[in-house]
Amino acid sequence: MRIIGHRGARGEAPENTLGGFQYIHGLGIRAAEFDVRQLKDGELVIMHDDNFLRTAGIDKSLYECASTELAPFNQAHIWMDWDRQATPALRDALRIMHDFEHLEVEVKAVESAQQAERLVTELQKQLQGFERTAVITSFDLKIHQALIRQNSAFRRGLLIEGDSGEQAIAQALAFGCCQIGWMDRLATPEIIRATQQAGLAVSVWTVNNIERAQQLRGLGIDGLITDFPKMMLQHL
Repeated sequence: MRIIGHRGARGEAPENTLGGFQYIHGLGIRAAEFDVRQLKDGELVIMHDDNFLRTAGIDKSLYECASTELAPFNQAHIWMDWDRQATPALRDALRIMHDFEHLEVEVKAVESAQQAERLVTELQKQLQGFERTAVITSFDLKIHQALIRQNSAFRRGLLIEGDSGEQAIAQALAFGCCQIGWMDRLATPEIIRATQQAGLAVSVWTVNNIERAQQLRGLGIDGLITDFPKMMLQHL
């Protein structure tokens, strides 16, 4: 079972930041999950929310910004013992993660098929060289459809947070996915077994309890996505 840092290591470092990715690199972890969005000028950045309020303390929509307008936003706003952290461009984060063994690249939902096509086109350009390590994941079926239309060489993972059970497995297979990312509360022994029997890898998010992590390891999951990778390293 691979320990995967959630948004870098959001319980131990500012989430989705270059500092956070350097932090897990320093731990010896070579697997990360992070979120990708596209700015109005086409640049791809790593950020979970579509607004800066929670992480940077400024109420501003990400989608109103170009890549040259990100300076005011400190993603370590609530981390008093951390230096300022900018909103990272994907290309800069990938330089830190060049030697990672596994990347779960979550593409956040978009409003239209046209936006999905534009984002996916740029994403595949920037991920060149990461074909063996990157899995592009999304809840948004428009993203999966765009990857299929573009005949993507990248592996795909379907993310599931609703109680759709084996229907989700059928959907993942229909979209040519190699894995499912199950929300922790949905990851029962039965659904994990059914996913594995379908030939799909299993990631589970977000797991921050040691006993639960040990249980999932016993069930043979492939990836444990956690906010506390250092803690998991110490106990697993």
